[in-house]
Amino acid sequence: MNIAIAQIKPLKGDISANIEKHIKFIELAVSLNANAVFFPELSLTAYEPELAKALSTHKDDNRFNVFQEISDLKKITIGVGSPLKTESGIQISMIIFQPNKESISYSKQLLHEDELPYFENGKGQEIIEIDNQKIIPAICYESLQIEHAEKASELGGEIYLASVAKSQNGIEKAFVHYPNIAKKYTMPVLMANCIGECDNFVSVGYSAVWTKDGKLADQLDNKNEGIIIFNTETEKVVKQII
Repeated sequence: MNIAIAQIKPLKGDISANIEKHIKFIELAVSLNANAVFFPELSLTAYEPELAKALSTHKDDNRFNVFQEISDLKKITIGVGSPLKTESGIQISMIIFQPNKESISYSKQLLHEDELPYFENGKGQEIIEIDNQKIIPAICYESLQIEHAEKASELGGEIYLASVAKSQNGIEKAFVHYPNIAKKYTMPVLMANCIGECDNFVSVGYSAVWTKDGKLADQLDNKNEGIIIFNTETEKVVKQII
């Protein structure tokens, strides 16, 4: 299986423009024979907690129909980030579109204390299954908590997918934590980070993939948008800077 992670610079609060940007990256992933492509945390709005209430929506928002259409047509799984409304609040979520299936969403279960004024915790872990391989999504802060990766392993996870918005400090922690997770649980770790201003920090990119042995397969830089595609069988990587 070929899994792609996209490093983008989302436009603050501009869902329509970000949808168009996502489409371009999905088309690129398709052209590089990806079976799936995943985007950074809150990729459709940018990571902006103070705007989340105004920007929050539901996974079946008509604006997102294009992702399902592309998924069906090109036979590709797509994971995008958006704040989603619940009956009691707002969650940091990933919406997953799979060919000829109803979309599902996964919401961040472990929130950073800075997020608590704006968001509520998600409940339960979604598993994304592609070609009989189980992908466990994790969203930013929780992906650095050992209990989340441990649970992922217990659920039979074979690939750990971290969708993040991380500063330089967060990336430094990630580059220590993720290879250890990969090696300990024998599962590749893929991290999709964004670049540019987010909330009160700058997200620094360096999206990367670690093999199941904990070795860095490849990474992007801190300035450019781009894509990495990882083959889960050969552990080979294709990288393209935009």
